[in-house]
Order: sequence, then structure tokens, then C-alpha cells
Amino acid sequence: MSDEVMGTALASFTFIAVVWMLASAYKSRLGFKQRKLELEVQLAAASVARIDEASAGRHAELEQRLRVLERIATSADGSTRDIARQIEELRMPHAGPALLEEFAR
Repeated sequence: MSDEVMGTALASFTFIAVVWMLASAYKSRLGFKQRKLELEVQLAAASVARIDEASAGRHAELEQRLRVLERIATSADGSTRDIARQIEELRMPHAGPALLEEFAR
């Protein structure tokens, strides 16, 4: 009977150890998947933030250009040639900021 009890105890201990190892491996896998998903969310959030920053910068630039165009169009003392020159300056990326500063005053 002692051998039977020892055999049953050994089988039970072995079964419990195998289940424990499988549960531990599964828990590690779940932790890995969770961390992977967290990193993907952070990456997506950073990507959206970069897109938002670029959109905000472009939006501000377009708004500023629109204000200049409104000033040009409503200018009472501007001749057609002057208006055409100012519009052409807006089209040139390097000359646009100078013109924007001129009209911001």
C-alpha cells in the first residue's frame, strides 16, 4: 500500500508541476501580447500626434496666407499690377513669409 500511495503522490505531484509550468508559460505569453499591444498603441498615438502637428502647422500657414489674400483683395489703394505682384510673391515659398510679415504690420 505504501508503494501505491507513493505512486499516486508522485503522479499527482508530476501532474501539478506540469499544469503549473503550462500556466506559467501561458501567463508569460499573455504578458508578452499585452506589452506588444501597448507598444502598438503608443506607436499609433505618436503617429497621430505627428500628423496632427503637421496639419496644425499647415492649417496656420494657410490661414495666414488667406489673411494676406483678404488684405490684398480689399486694399483700396492697390493697383492691379501691385495685386498681381503680391499674389506672385505668395506663390514663391521663399518670398511668402516676407510678404506675410509686411501685411501683418
